[in-house]
Amino acid sequence: MKANCLAIRLVLTLMALSIPMTQTTALPTGFNYDEEKVPDYTLPDPLVANNGTRIQSAAQWTDSRRGELLKLFEEHVYGRRPGRPEAMEFEVTSVDNNALNGTAIRKEITIHFEGKNEPYAVHVLLYLPKKNMGPVPVFLGYNFNGNHSIHSDQGISLSTSWMRKNENGNKNHLATESARGSSSSRWPVETILARGYGLATAYYGDIEPDHKEGWKDGIRSFYKIDENGKSLALEDWSAISAWSWGLNRIVDYFETDLDIDSNRIALLGHSRLGKTAVWAGANDERFAITISNNSGCGGAALSRRAFGETVERINTSFPHWFNGNFKSYNGNESALPVDQHELIALMAPRPVYVASAKEDVWADPHGEFLSAKAAGEVYALFGKPGVGVETQPDVNTPVGDFIGYHIRTGKHDVTAFDWEQYLSFADRHYQNPRSDPLPLK
Repeated sequence: MKANCLAIRLVLTLMALSIPMTQTTALPTGFNYDEEKVPDYTLPDPLVANNGTRIQSAAQWTDSRRGELLKLFEEHVYGRRPGRPEAMEFEVTSVDNNALNGTAIRKEITIHFEGKNEPYAVHVLLYLPKKNMGPVPVFLGYNFNGNHSIHSDQGISLSTSWMRKNENGNKNHLATESARGSSSSRWPVETILARGYGLATAYYGDIEPDHKEGWKDGIRSFYKIDENGKSLALEDWSAISAWSWGLNRIVDYFETDLDIDSNRIALLGHSRLGKTAVWAGANDERFAITISNNSGCGGAALSRRAFGETVERINTSFPHWFNGNFKSYNGNESALPVDQHELIALMAPRPVYVASAKEDVWADPHGEFLSAKAAGEVYALFGKPGVGVETQPDVNTPVGDFIGYHIRTGKHDVTAFDWEQYLSFADRHYQNPRSDPLPLK
C-alpha cells in the first residue's frame, strides 16, 4: 500500500510539473523528484565572512569576501588552476571575408599554450558580422562535438580530436564529414550575426577529453604549478577547472583582435559546459555576461536540495569533473562550506543569466531558480536588482534585471527561445545600438 501511495504521489508531482509521462522512464531511479522530500537545509550566507564579520558594502565584498569565496570553491569543489602560459602563441590559420553567402567573416585561430612544438592547443572558430561596424561584442561558448558541428559551412576545419560519443556523425571517437552541422540547432549563427554580435566557439575536448582518463591527454598532464607558483597535483584541480582555464585563454586572444570588443564578451555554457561557464565567469572578470543554460548540479542548482542529480551521483558518474575534495561531500551536502548561489554571486556586479527547462527535472529547475534568487543580496550591495520575483516564474516568462532567469517548455537543450532571451539580455546591458532589442518580459 505504501509503495502504491508513493507511486501515485510521483505521478501527481510529474503532472504538476507538466512533464510528459514518457519521460519518467528516462529518469534515473533512486533519486528524489518530489519537492516535499527535499531535505531541510540552511544556505551558507554569502555576506558573512570567514571570521564572522557581516559584509555591508560593495567595497567589503570586492576587497575581501569575494576572494574568500573563490578560495572555498577552489578547495572544496573545482580546484585550483595554472596561470597564463608565458609561451602562449596565437596563430590565425584561416580567414574567409565572404563566409555564409557574403554575410560574415569567418576566422579560425589556434591558441598554442606552449608554442607550436607542444601538442597543447585549442582551436577557435570565430564568426563576425561583415557589416562595417567596428569592434563587435561576441558570444563565446564551448561546443560538444567539434567546431564543424555547429554549422554546415564547408569552410570549417573538421576536428581531429577525440570525441566523447560515437554519434552525431562520429565514428571510433573521431569526427567524420557527416558530423558537419550536426549540432546546428543549438547555434543560430545567422541570427546572432544579424543581431550585431560575433560568435566564437571551441571544442572543449581540445583542452581535455571528457572521460576519467582524459587528463592523460589534456593539460592536467602538463601543468604542475598553479597561478601562485604552488604545486598542482591531479586531484587539486579538475576537468571543469581545466576547461574553464581554456576559456580564459580564448579571451586572451580576443584582447589582441581589433575586430572584437573584448570589453563585451558574453560567456555561454550548456549542461556540463554550463558548470564550466559559471566557474570561468567567477574567476575571470573579463566576461561581461555569464550565461548558465541547464547547468544543474555543480552548476547553478543548489547542492543542498539533493533534488535530481546529487553530489554523490555526479562524482560517481563523472569522477573527473570536480576536484578530490568534492567527493567528501557525497551524501553530505549540508557539510559543504559553500553552495551554488554563492558561485552566481561571484559574478556581481556583472550581469548573469540562469536558464532552466521544465522537463529537465534531473537538473533541478527549481533549485536553479532559488540559487539565482539567493545571489541577489550580493548584487544589492552594488545597487543592482536581481531576479525581481519571489517565486519561480511561469514557463516561457523571463524575469530579472542583472540576474536574468527563465524556465522554458521542453527538455535539456539549447533552443531558439533560449537564444532570444540571451540576445535581448545582452542588448539591454550593452545598450547595443546595432541590434533591434526586444523588451525582456
